[in-house]
Amino acid sequence: MQSQEYTSSNIHSHNDYASALPFYGAYSNEAGVIEADVFLVNNELFVAHTSKEIALQNTLKSMYLEPLSAKLKNLGSKAYPSNKPLILMIDIKSDADSTLKVIAQQLKTYPDITVNKNIKVVISGNRPNPAQWKDYPDFIYFDGRLNENYTTDQLARVEMISEDLHELTVWNGKGVLTQADLEKIQSTIKKVHNQNKKIRFWATQDNVNTWMTLMNLKVDFIGTDNVAELTHFINNIKSTFYQNTEFHQAYVPKNASAFAKKKPKNVILLIGDGMGLTQIYSGYTANKGQLSLFNIPTQGFSITKASDSYITDSAAGATAMATGNKTNNRFISVDENGKPLELITQQLAKKGYKTAVISAGNITDATPAAFYAHQPERSYSEPIANDFLSNPSDILIGGGQKEFISRKDGKDLSKALIEKGYTFSDKFNSLDTIKNSRFVVLEDAAVVSMKNGRGDFLTKSFKKAVNTFSKTKNPFFMMAEGAQIDYGGHQNNVEYVVREMLDFDKLVGQAMEFVDQNPETLLIVTADHETGGLSLIDGSIEKGYVHGSFSTNDHTAVPVPVFAYGAGAQNFSGVYQNTAIYTKILEALK
Repeated sequence: MQSQEYTSSNIHSHNDYASALPFYGAYSNEAGVIEADVFLVNNELFVAHTSKEIALQNTLKSMYLEPLSAKLKNLGSKAYPSNKPLILMIDIKSDADSTLKVIAQQLKTYPDITVNKNIKVVISGNRPNPAQWKDYPDFIYFDGRLNENYTTDQLARVEMISEDLHELTVWNGKGVLTQADLEKIQSTIKKVHNQNKKIRFWATQDNVNTWMTLMNLKVDFIGTDNVAELTHFINNIKSTFYQNTEFHQAYVPKNASAFAKKKPKNVILLIGDGMGLTQIYSGYTANKGQLSLFNIPTQGFSITKASDSYITDSAAGATAMATGNKTNNRFISVDENGKPLELITQQLAKKGYKTAVISAGNITDATPAAFYAHQPERSYSEPIANDFLSNPSDILIGGGQKEFISRKDGKDLSKALIEKGYTFSDKFNSLDTIKNSRFVVLEDAAVVSMKNGRGDFLTKSFKKAVNTFSKTKNPFFMMAEGAQIDYGGHQNNVEYVVREMLDFDKLVGQAMEFVDQNPETLLIVTADHETGGLSLIDGSIEKGYVHGSFSTNDHTAVPVPVFAYGAGAQNFSGVYQNTAIYTKILEALK
């Protein structure tokens, strides 16, 4: 995949004069090649696609030479502000020799164009015989052809070699090239590159799949009538393409058949915030075709709609799972009228359950908050933190220490928590030394992105929580969140999404292993919603790279997968509302 190396210098603004804003549109996007078709009529050069379309005001001078010359006056020796090169391609539609003589005459009156080292004028279309090229000024270069043989001097005047793609393939720009056509095109490109020349194809389709195919083939100039769109696509590749370099072994279930008759006593609910099927599959692709999550035999789908919206946010989505009730977006475990709903953590604590809430983000964010707080607005982070004082949960791990200890209301919740018998720490590394069975560990620095070095926060937190719980006879309920798959979706950044997804999958593998060793445990893995409208437009399982495309920087309404493993897992297949996750957990525990 070479597409990361492309810039707008690889864009050929095909039939540029036909665009809504000739010259200026392509120039503002710093296109590598700007092309104009010209006809010589009464010693004047007109820009038009056919002789019938000639309009008196559309001259080469007025549409291209004057505007380019004006731009150069401000830039000195540069063609573009960024110092990228520019090719002005003049495609001759009338007689080659007489037209080119007039082109050369006109250009001589624009020395700022002809002496500029970053600008080349390239003649295409009807070109004089290569033997005559030497008769034209040396600021004029030519568009070569595959079937022409050049002397060394002639080759020096060839700026690029162009070919009609239809000569090599009937491919229509959808799907992939046939192996035979692919090999034919590859050998053509190789032949041109071996002459140290650049290659361009004309008559190519103008869509994302074609652009990517040509980039993967290392074609130098991509022709388009949508310069702004192709520029946007190329500029976005840095954030939409990711080549993975760190791979992990997926966990393979050891005794999936051992759970059939068992009833669960422990429940582990893992929520990948913003994790739709595409996010999962992008992780599978980047991890070269393996994912612990895909080794879970039972799957279902959760419909995520909120009470007041087709598209849920994390607050309403997590509330559905924490309380079994749909609510409005932005509401944290309160009903549509703002009345508190009983939480699964509260219900299970009454039955002697130990409970833990863990997040690789801020612990007062909507998803974790819905498991211990009741607020009519998800942004009330200080009241949300305060609500933890009246929740029975034993363990809280995440970011967000300042909502507990540097509050605007001056309260220090850590003192109140210590009085209630918790150990409180704002240093994640204190996890190793805490002996108490009830603790709150919050440190923002521990929940940066994987890209910025979070490391094994989730697996460490999980291990500490289950080790703490295993010292008691009590059953437990734990919710752990991979918070930042969502952040990557909001930023439309594929690397962010994939690395967070793979980190979350390590947690999934660890939880599956725990279930295998403790068969009276039910593991559920799901999401609150999908973020980004991610689709995969290219990738390689063999090489571990992914190229994605986002349709939004927000949540979408698409149902999200549910994976269940362990005792009671069979109840989670099918398609159901997100509130059913809550009811199915309680039914399994009955």
